[in-house]
Amino acid sequence: MFYDLNLYIIGKLLLAAVLGGLVGLERELSHKPAGLRTNLLICLGAALFTIISTETTRHFGVGDPARIAAQIIPGIGFIGAGVVIRERGAIIGITSAATIFMVASIGMAVGSGMVVTSIFSALLLLGSLVMLGNIEQRLGLHARMMNFRVLAPEPGTLEARVRQVVDDIGLQPSHWRTAQTDRGFLVEFNAEVTLPQEQELLKHLQLLHAHAEARPVAPVTSL
Repeated sequence: MFYDLNLYIIGKLLLAAVLGGLVGLERELSHKPAGLRTNLLICLGAALFTIISTETTRHFGVGDPARIAAQIIPGIGFIGAGVVIRERGAIIGITSAATIFMVASIGMAVGSGMVVTSIFSALLLLGSLVMLGNIEQRLGLHARMMNFRVLAPEPGTLEARVRQVVDDIGLQPSHWRTAQTDRGFLVEFNAEVTLPQEQELLKHLQLLHAHAEARPVAPVTSL
């Protein structure tokens, strides 16, 4: 009854689950789309499809073992496209989609019996996500969606001057609005900026003899 299941196949499936789970744990701890269960299941599924391809060909002697495995790639592309979303003027989830693509390839490597290659690839992926992510944060290279508020006692030409500053820096603002408040005339907008861009923008806005502040835009969708 269990002629199709042996320790070698069990080992492959367990290894795929562990490698996918490790990558998924890093994504989960970073509060990113597609976390622990998603990456574990993708890696396990890719490994299982690859095992089915090779075992079917070996047992029956017909067919191409690459045919089933080849269909994994467009399937993973469909899942990755679902992770990439447009949120408040910014596109997020591209790194998560690329991670899913990489995790699937690791699962395929495990299913093909390339154990050392799959382990090395998983470690390389984890190192890239952790170390490069920390470098991006320290250098302020990672762009994030920020909400900017500029407040002045009188409207005057404030809105036009703020737009000029934003255009000079090369930003694309969204959700632009103006309002007369008890504290003065308010110009508010969102923009995706890196840390150096944020500092430069606030510096120029404060030169307009107005109070300027920035705060992160809270995400409205979680996957």
